[in-house]
Amino acid sequence: MPDVLTPDICVIGAGSGGLSVAAAAAAFGVDVVLVEKAKMGGDCLNYGCVPSKALLSAAKSAKAHGADLKIGFEGVFEGVKFAKANDHVQAVIAAIAPHDSVERFEGLGVKVLQDEARFVSSDCVLAGETEIRARRFVIATGSSPAVPPIPGLAGVDFLTNETLFELREAPEHLIVIGGGPIGLEMAQAHRRLGSKVTVIEAQKALAKDLPEFAVVVLDALRAEGVRILEGAAVNAVESSGEGIQVHFETEDGTSSVNGSHLLVAAGRKPNFGSLGLELAGIDVEGGGIKVDAGLRTTNRKIYAIGDVIGGLQFTHAAGYHAGLVIRSILFRLPVHEDRTIIPWVTYTSPELGHVGLSEQQARDRHGNKVRVLTADYADNDRARAEDASVGQLRLVVGPRGRLLGGDIVGAQAGEMLNLLSLALSQKMTMGDLAGFVAPYPTLGELVRRAAVSYYAEAPKNTWVRRLLYLLRQFG
Repeated sequence: MPDVLTPDICVIGAGSGGLSVAAAAAAFGVDVVLVEKAKMGGDCLNYGCVPSKALLSAAKSAKAHGADLKIGFEGVFEGVKFAKANDHVQAVIAAIAPHDSVERFEGLGVKVLQDEARFVSSDCVLAGETEIRARRFVIATGSSPAVPPIPGLAGVDFLTNETLFELREAPEHLIVIGGGPIGLEMAQAHRRLGSKVTVIEAQKALAKDLPEFAVVVLDALRAEGVRILEGAAVNAVESSGEGIQVHFETEDGTSSVNGSHLLVAAGRKPNFGSLGLELAGIDVEGGGIKVDAGLRTTNRKIYAIGDVIGGLQFTHAAGYHAGLVIRSILFRLPVHEDRTIIPWVTYTSPELGHVGLSEQQARDRHGNKVRVLTADYADNDRARAEDASVGQLRLVVGPRGRLLGGDIVGAQAGEMLNLLSLALSQKMTMGDLAGFVAPYPTLGELVRRAAVSYYAEAPKNTWVRRLLYLLRQFG
């Protein structure tokens, strides 16, 4: 007979979202079982955010060691030891891993089962030989690389984010299929670490971002030597000598490119195929698990969070979801997911970030009451001092000066987006953003500068002038 566990909460998946739910519930003394069939920490720690940003950091360091005409340094850079960059990636993962480990979570009071979980009924999960009958379940199984059905792809050795960070030698020529954030971040990193890089994108690169801001990033990557082909649909892949040949078609006709390595970065797919969702009465919609505004599935005992529900597939979105379901499960509070407050950042150089509504979305809701405010990096003293004057901050402002959305392209865009995310979530206005004191000189002054411009017409207002005249009469 199988062992039977009856915890208050069963969490399936030990990625960012699942670990956050398990840790928070255990902190309140709640009985929790956590099931994970692969590595603790999930995609973010092992194959995603952590290793990619570590590699970008190594690449940035390599770029910084080149000639610098500002100080008259014309030294010769002798090259990069790619294996050392990989060592840095692995060291960063190893340093963070204990925080996500089985040992730590068992120390917190969580029962961890390292096995595959599948539903066998609407209220029971089987993990190995263990039955779990919980009051509530949380599915947090994340996502994995989507592999498009390209003829010949299955017959060649290709990389995804799950295998890319195993490389110990720099690819001679890395071909990247996909011009989204992952593809472009890795393209720039490998170019800076010594590889020739070609990116092939069927549509527009960075298509979900503000087009004129995306162009700033693409121009910067091209200036560093990354070849970016847009509107190029890959129609076949084949082995070619010791490398790989990728055939593609553009409006100018068919062409091909030869490389030593191929990275497929064509999006991600939610992981739920082996969960037995149909036995639990859980529906799938739009490629992900269907949930309501409170993140409940079509089985009211079961929640789903993070990448597995589709939509915005970010680690911080999964963490946000975790907080919502904890409030719902433990405290029976009503919760409502608000995707408009979820920011995203592409960590190229320059960085590119967005939060909230786009200008068009805002105008669809508020019509001509929407204003767009901008501040240029070129007008910021810190940006000038650091030779980072290419970029712009843009605020979308609605009725009564309320912030509705923001976009940034430029140095440290991700860090500055923190302030905009806070302002958006707290429904702040331009008065709030114009009123805070930013230390000088910082890039954060761009936010205040844009907000102050909201009041640029006030000195010309007839009523304001009359009021000032009246006040002067009192001495």
